Amino acid sequence: MLVPCRNWKPTPAIRLSLLFLAGCVLITLWQPGLWPWTTGMAFANHMMLTIAGLVPRSKLLGPNITRLPAEAARRGEVAITIDDGPDPEVTPRVLDILDRHQAKATFFCIGKLAAQHPEICRDIVRRGHSIENHSLSHNWYFSLLDPWSIHREVNQAQIILGRIAGRTPRFFRATAGLRNPELEPVLAHCGLRLCSWSKRGFDTQVNDADAVYASLARDLKGGDILLLHDGSAARTGAGQPVILDVLPRLLDNLAQAKLHSVTLHSAVP
Repeated sequence: MLVPCRNWKPTPAIRLSLLFLAGCVLITLWQPGLWPWTTGMAFANHMMLTIAGLVPRSKLLGPNITRLPAEAARRGEVAITIDDGPDPEVTPRVLDILDRHQAKATFFCIGKLAAQHPEICRDIVRRGHSIENHSLSHNWYFSLLDPWSIHREVNQAQIILGRIAGRTPRFFRATAGLRNPELEPVLAHCGLRLCSWSKRGFDTQVNDADAVYASLARDLKGGDILLLHDGSAARTGAGQPVILDVLPRLLDNLAQAKLHSVTLHSAVP
C-alpha cells in the first residue's frame, strides 16, 4: 500500500533563510560594491543551516519525531528502534530476544541489505515488528547529496522495503541522523516522516556494553525512543555484538519500570 504524499511547508528557519538570501541578492544588485559583505553573509547563513543538519534531533530544517506522542507516554510505551540491518548474524538473534520478552521493535533497514536478505525482513514482520526506511545505501555522505540523489536514496528504499515487507514504510531515519534542507521536501513527496531518538548508546562505536546500557537506561521513561544497531554493531571484548548484551537487560529494565516497547507504527498516528 502506498503512503500518500503530504504537503511540504518550510519551517520558520527555512523561510527566514530564504528571505535573508533574497535580501543579500537585492543589496548586491543595488550596491554591487557590497558583494564581499553579502557573499559572506550568505555563506554564514548556509553554515547555520549546515550546523542545524548536524544535530540529529534538531527541528529547524523540518518536522522531526524525537519522542512518542503524549498519549503513548501515558500508556507507558517506549520505542526501541534498531538501525543498519538486516544483518544475517545479528538480526535473527535480536528477534529471538524480543520474542522471549514479548516486546516489539522498529527496524530501520537499509534498502540494499534488505534486498540481499529479504527472508530476514519477512521474519521481522511475521514476528510483529515494523520495518522503516533507512535509505537505499546508507552512504556516509548522505547529508551532502543533492535533492535528486536524496530522492533516489529514499524512494528506491521505499520500493524495496515495501515490496518485501508488504507495507510501505511511514518513517525515515537519515544516516547517522545527519541531513540537509533538501531532505524534508523529499520526505513529504514520499509520504514519510523523519524520526530520530531521545536516547542512544553509540553502540556502533562503544564496545563497553555496560556503558551503552547505562546511557539508554538512565532516566528512562514513557515516550522515549531508543536507538540500537543490529548492523555495524560494535563488538564486546568477548567478540559479541553489543546489542545482544544490552537488549535483554534493557527489556528487563522496562518490565521492572512497568514500561513496554512498541513499534513506531502502532504508537505514532
